[in-house]
Amino acid sequence: MNPEWWHWVVGGIALILAELVIPSFFVVWFGLGALLVGLLALAFELSLTAQLATWTVASLAMVWLWFRVFKQSFQRTRIGTADGEVIGEIGLLVSAVAPFERGKVRFQRPVLGAEEWVCLADTAIAAGERVKVIAVEGSFLKIGKA
Repeated sequence: MNPEWWHWVVGGIALILAELVIPSFFVVWFGLGALLVGLLALAFELSLTAQLATWTVASLAMVWLWFRVFKQSFQRTRIGTADGEVIGEIGLLVSAVAPFERGKVRFQRPVLGAEEWVCLADTAIAAGERVKVIAVEGSFLKIGKA
């Protein structure tokens, strides 16, 4: 007994909806693979083996492409993992900073996913000064005069 095309479509929709309950962005690719097999089964006469092989290959290809394309952007937006790219960036101090007080620095282009960051400094720096990122400490940027 071969599954009908609509079995694949219903299964695919169920897998995509299961993604709402499962806390990882992974099951959706198997659901999309099932939808693809449903469309192919509607257009062509496929055996059970061909349907299962198509579903497996399509699902794994989508998972591989997802991690291949987006893995690099995920690593760039995490605090602490990409601080080497941020060190040396020049920004404008929006609010003054002192040794035990926080300030805010704004960048011309987003740094680690945001244009404005809370910052710390070892010396007092007035608002409006150009500053340079020295280090990333937790969720704060440590700055110095540029």
